[in-house]
Amino acid sequence: MKVQQRLPLIDMLRGFAVLGTLGTNIWIFAYLGDISYITTSSYSGWWSLNDFLRMAVLFLVNGKLLGLLTIMFGVGLELKYQQALRKGNVWPGMYIWTIVFLFMEGLIHFTFVMEYDILMSYAVTAIIVAFIIKFGDKAIKRALYVFGSFHALMILLILVGTLQGGANVSIGLDPIVSLYEHGTWFEQIQNRLTYFLYFRTEAIFIIPMNIFLFLLGVKLMRNGVFLQDDRGRQARQKLFKIGIFIGIPLNLLIFIPGGVFDLPVRYLFAPILSIGYIGILGKMVEYKKLDWLWKRFGEIGKMSLSCYVLQNIIASIIFYGWGLGLGGKLNSIEVISIWLTLSLLQLFIAHICIKHFHIGPMEWVRKHAIQSVTQK
Repeated sequence: MKVQQRLPLIDMLRGFAVLGTLGTNIWIFAYLGDISYITTSSYSGWWSLNDFLRMAVLFLVNGKLLGLLTIMFGVGLELKYQQALRKGNVWPGMYIWTIVFLFMEGLIHFTFVMEYDILMSYAVTAIIVAFIIKFGDKAIKRALYVFGSFHALMILLILVGTLQGGANVSIGLDPIVSLYEHGTWFEQIQNRLTYFLYFRTEAIFIIPMNIFLFLLGVKLMRNGVFLQDDRGRQARQKLFKIGIFIGIPLNLLIFIPGGVFDLPVRYLFAPILSIGYIGILGKMVEYKKLDWLWKRFGEIGKMSLSCYVLQNIIASIIFYGWGLGLGGKLNSIEVISIWLTLSLLQLFIAHICIKHFHIGPMEWVRKHAIQSVTQK
């Protein structure tokens, strides 16, 4: 399927996903790098209202919006592939440079802003998927089964081991919390580089899942899921049912304390709800009275890289000791309020940038950098 026009739903979903990833990351910032606050491993019983509010937000976003963002990266890769076919260009060809710059952007973001950067993992995934789609639909189908099955089996084995009383490894996070509470920005950079492999463990671990979700995005694109016609609406209706009747029940397991379902929910069940969000949001855009809001999300989608980095920079300034130092001092309502405020701020900034410049600052830098490298 060759798509020549820009599909608004794609930008809208990408923008929604970017803001949603902050809904997970905001707790890591707010608790100074202590990732136990996005898990249930520290709890043996029910939560206080403060903890319940945090877990309610995480039920909606943790892994789900990251999964949606991953799918949308796959959609973007398919659009680049179709563009190369229309122009008669070799694939992956010049797209390799886009991947190289994505990796470098991720490395810079990891070093100077946040150790849980996802861009480097996406770059590695993109190069693998770029060659898979080159070999056609059969290769895509085979890779979906192989990587999807491998990832699911890996998570289920971990789950079985945990249910059978496997060791629950407790990671000492006190030094990290102290660093982000009292350390300077340069000390934090040094820590990220010193423990580079440790902080890249998740990024490596999720590559099979990323490959599956990238390829899923390719398939969804080819099946017309994002088209604003009857075919697209019918396809999104199926995704809606998957999200409502399968995704939500499985993700409700996040409310069971003890940490048993932390990994399965984030890395196995969350992507099911991710595709459900495509159906849910696809239904919401049918309400034309809110077209102004969908356009604002779409503007964030058009400059998703800039917004992703910007939101993490601002959160660092708000919560880390070298900034306003609010980390560890706010309750859940206040943290949620900051997340929503930052989201509104990005909606405004994206609107101004797209209205006057038609592109985000980091997207502009990437575009011109790639052009300067590839021009003959």
